[in-house]
Amino acid sequence: MSNRKEAKQLLRQYLIARIPFIVLQTIEVPRALELLREIALELDQEHWLDQQSFFAHTLSKGVYELCTNRSVEENAKSVLGAGDFLIGKMRQEKKEYQTLILTEIPDISEDNSESQRMLDLVSLASEMYGTLVVLSHRPVWNNLQRHGLIVTLDMPDEEEMAQLIHSQLDVNRDEVEIQWDEGDIREAAATLAGVSQIEATNVLSALLAKGKVTKEDMGEVRNAKNRLFSNISGLEKIQVDPTMKEVGGLQGLQAWLEEKKALLKPEKKELMRRLHLQPPRGILLVGVPGCGKSLSAKAIAASWELPLYRLDFATVQGSYVGQSERQLRDALATAENVSPCILWIDEIEKGLAGAGSSNDGGVSTRMVGQFLFWLQECRKAVFVVATANDVSRLPSELLRRGRFDELFFVDLPTEEEREDILRLYFQRYLQVDIHSNEGFARQLVTLTDGFTGADLESAVRELAYRKVAEPDHDLTRSEILSSFQNVVPLSQTSPEKIDQIRSWGKERAVPASGRPIGEEKLPSHTGNLARRVLVRRKGESPCS
Repeated sequence: MSNRKEAKQLLRQYLIARIPFIVLQTIEVPRALELLREIALELDQEHWLDQQSFFAHTLSKGVYELCTNRSVEENAKSVLGAGDFLIGKMRQEKKEYQTLILTEIPDISEDNSESQRMLDLVSLASEMYGTLVVLSHRPVWNNLQRHGLIVTLDMPDEEEMAQLIHSQLDVNRDEVEIQWDEGDIREAAATLAGVSQIEATNVLSALLAKGKVTKEDMGEVRNAKNRLFSNISGLEKIQVDPTMKEVGGLQGLQAWLEEKKALLKPEKKELMRRLHLQPPRGILLVGVPGCGKSLSAKAIAASWELPLYRLDFATVQGSYVGQSERQLRDALATAENVSPCILWIDEIEKGLAGAGSSNDGGVSTRMVGQFLFWLQECRKAVFVVATANDVSRLPSELLRRGRFDELFFVDLPTEEEREDILRLYFQRYLQVDIHSNEGFARQLVTLTDGFTGADLESAVRELAYRKVAEPDHDLTRSEILSSFQNVVPLSQTSPEKIDQIRSWGKERAVPASGRPIGEEKLPSHTGNLARRVLVRRKGESPCS
């Protein structure tokens, strides 16, 4: 059942039962009024309540009949005036079963004069079988709330959004060419789920204004949602190069991700919904620093054509009691609103390292529990990609089976993976196919034994900088080799650290490369660790 249907069912039930005080939690006043108008008309037709007993109040219109939109008390612009109107109906005219909907209310989150007046109005409504409906997204004073019930109207879900898109497109089919089929509408609905009805309507109206709605417009729908959530508290929107869909190596991880990508199709999501299957939760990437964990998050977003948001636990931690937990809850709720999306948590161990310690008053422990609960219970299409370098600082609760869909270990690239990575970066930065000279390509692969992916990229990027600075200069073989020889890899500076990380991964993680962890031994380096400034020598022949 969609949230709108559930909210409608509860509101009908509470209005028939004449609950004196109903709080409809929402930020979408027009949509809430439309829902209440629909209910009022149904209850009138079913002879439960007279539609003329439903009134709404706004600061601009005063009090008016909900179903006919006819003004009945224009002078009652204030909330107090609306309250006096209801008092007059019940106390002076002796009318029962009156319903008043307040759309703009003062602060009633604590004991104050406004809350006390509202409580008095609710008490009178209870005597006369009346109902006061308050539309608000803020808390309500406990003593006032005890007199009523709460109904939550969330943002439109996929089902409601699909109906909205159908309705708006069907109205314009005679004047606008519509190329979208049912699959496209479902995809657009999944993308726009989580935005307000008016925001979705604006996006669709902008498409229709072009005079044609094409399949290529699906990209504009995604971009429009990205713009709506470009500046949101607790989350950082990461711009992703749409061409960066490939990460060198990591064949095991890529095969696993390709299988999960198929679940993004509307028909697959509908099947999972019928089978009560939760969307994929995400993955935890651990392993050797600089081997593509963070890059994988960007590549997944590019390949799946989903927006990428970065959650930094440091930015949600506050200085006041309960502030960190509240800000984390808000950030995760925002991630659900922008779904479908990729949620990237880089170096998660740094944000959760204090779990189990009393140094921070238990804040980190509570944040771990809050995050894990959300991860397990989230039903929205939020795919989490968490990375970790220092595995010794990871809370044990994070590693339990069922938290993440899979725990992958990213090791130093193998020979085949280094060749793949070198091909990728030479093509991207230098527009050069290193396989045009197989012998030289093999020489580079051998030379870079023990390099991380970041080491390989930095060496090629340095060559690219030189090429950009001197466009007429052709890079020589000697220059290329020197650029790689000038790199001191982590396997040479901290072999013990890599052995320790590998030992941890062998017992707990799945190899991202598809090869056994630590299958290739660390190279034994006996040369000089000193680096030098590289200067091109004149007279060297270009690399062929």
